[in-house]
Parts: sequence; structure tokens; C-alpha cells
Amino acid sequence: MSKASAYFIVNDIGKHDIKKIKSDLDTLSGVISVSMNTVRNSVAVDFDTTGIRKNQLFAQIEKLGYDVSESKYEVHIM
Repeated sequence: MSKASAYFIVNDIGKHDIKKIKSDLDTLSGVISVSMNTVRNSVAVDFDTTGIRKNQLFAQIEKLGYDVSESKYEVHIM
């Protein structure tokens, strides 16, 4: 398993959006965990790169109707 983390800044997320984004991303194959911070408008996703890619996560958030203004990616060496 190759683990990575993707961090997204999502414009205008509120408390009701947390459930929607988290539950949707959690259903994707390869997603390990999803955490969100409404103060920073950030979404952090830990995932297995053999199951999903960062661009797919980005596209899924935008498909839900949210505007992603920034993203960052980190690969974890195991």
C-alpha cells in the first residue's frame, strides 16, 4: 500500500457541508480517512494511491458543487 495525503481549500464550507463531503469521500475506494476544518475551509484526505488519485478526489469535491481554490499533496514513505 502506498499512502498519501491530499489537502484541499474549499470555499464556503459550513457545518452541514462537512457531513456531505465526508460521507461522499468515505465511500470512494482507497480513501482511508477524511477530516475537515471549517475555520480554515480545509479538507484533508488520507488515501491509498493504488486505489485512487488526488485528481479524482479533487474532481469528486467539485462534482458535489464545491469550489476548490487550492490543493496540496504529500506522499508518505513507509
